[in-house]
Order: sequence, then C-alpha cells, then structure tokens
Amino acid sequence: MLFAVLARKAYARNLQYRGSHLLHNAVSAVFGFIYASIWTGLGSDASLGQYGAKGIVGYIAFNQAILWITQFTTKGLGLEQSVRTGQIAIDLMRPVHLFYQTMSREWGQIYYQFLYKFIPIYALYYFIFSLQLPKQVLVYGWTVVALILAAYISICMNYLIGVAALWTTESRWFYWVNYSFSMLLSGFFIPLEWLPSWLRTISFYTPYPYLLYYPTRIYLQLEHGTVVLGALSWSIGFTCVCLAVTQGVRRKLEVQGG
Repeated sequence: MLFAVLARKAYARNLQYRGSHLLHNAVSAVFGFIYASIWTGLGSDASLGQYGAKGIVGYIAFNQAILWITQFTTKGLGLEQSVRTGQIAIDLMRPVHLFYQTMSREWGQIYYQFLYKFIPIYALYYFIFSLQLPKQVLVYGWTVVALILAAYISICMNYLIGVAALWTTESRWFYWVNYSFSMLLSGFFIPLEWLPSWLRTISFYTPYPYLLYYPTRIYLQLEHGTVVLGALSWSIGFTCVCLAVTQGVRRKLEVQGG
C-alpha cells in the first residue's frame, strides 16, 4: 500500500535524527514548564474558572505536548522546496495524486513525533506536575479521534500553503501568518473562553480551536467528544479545497530553478 510505504519512509528518515530531536524535547518541556509556572502563580490569587489551578496546569501540559502532533508539521509539507528544485514537476507526473503523496509522507512524521516527542514530553509533565489521567476509556477514544482530525486539518492547511509557492514562489510567509493566528486562536496561550468576546467569536468561526483547544478539553473531560463533528466538517471542506487546488496546480506549473 503506497500510503504505508511513504509514511514508513518518512518515519525511518526521522529515526536517524533522534539524538538531535532530544534537544527539541528539552526546549519544548522547558517552555511548557514556564507556562505552567506562570498560570500556577496566577491561580494562587484567582479561581481560573472551571479549570482551577490544577486543571490549568493539565491544560498547558497537554497543549504543549500535542503541539508536535497538530501544529509542528512540516512547513508547507516541503512543497516550496520542491518548486525551487524542480522536483514538483516530477511529483506531478507520477500516477499518484500530489496531495496523497505529501499527506502520506507527513503522517509518517506525525507518527514519529507522537512516539518520540508527545509521549516523552507528556510523561515528564505527568510526573513533575502529578497530573491526573482520565479514568474513562471513552475519553481516550474521543481524544484520539480529535487528535487525528486535528493533525489532518494541519496537514491540509500546510498543503495549501505549500502549493501557493507555485504562484508566489515564496510561500513561507503564509506559514508564519498561519502559525501566528494558530497560536492565538487555537487556545494555546490562553483558553478561548478567556479571550475578549469579539476575538473569541472570531476564533470559533475558524478551524484553529480544533487543533488544540477542543482536543485538550475533551481529554480533560470538559467537553463532550461529539465536538469532533466540527473538526470532521472542516476536514471534509479542506479535502475538497486541496483536491480542487491541485487541479489548478496541474494547469499552472511555474518551476523556479533547475
């Protein structure tokens, strides 16, 4: 199966850099510890709503860990570089849809980051902060579904950013704009219900809450799992857009360089 082959190759490629990736884990863990410490300090003087001082630490810890699944995907899925080198022409000639190729490779990387980044980072937080785990199996099931859909939405968004290089040559600035909005509207820095009302309303009309906010709240048992239906809707919509854009890519191919 082509999906398995491409995903396995991407996973194997990342395995060769496990040593250097330990540094990423350490830095990510430190940032999470800083955020948690800040909210712990704030919680000593405020109730922090339905989270409480302990709950907000759990929110920050899970958020920080799943960043590697739902946010830190390959910039533009590497398509900008493919345009620069001319590899995109070969990829489009293959009898496999471009979106399917890049998506399959990215799932291999996401699986690697789940095993070697998400699990170690969250395990560390579990012992440092004495976190509580959900006791209902159904919660884990809904959380897994929410994370899979979140990762898929992120893949689709990065695919669209990557193929934009065919029209603009430089598409990395799209990535950073998307990253900035995501950090603000996904509930990473602060739970969305604490944002100003106008900004909170805007966020709920975007796919960003389904990347971090809803998966985390499902895991913390603050949200029912059926909220993933919203993520499913966004996934279907993004799939249609990605497929339609790829047809446009085939009609307009501008390769810069070799």
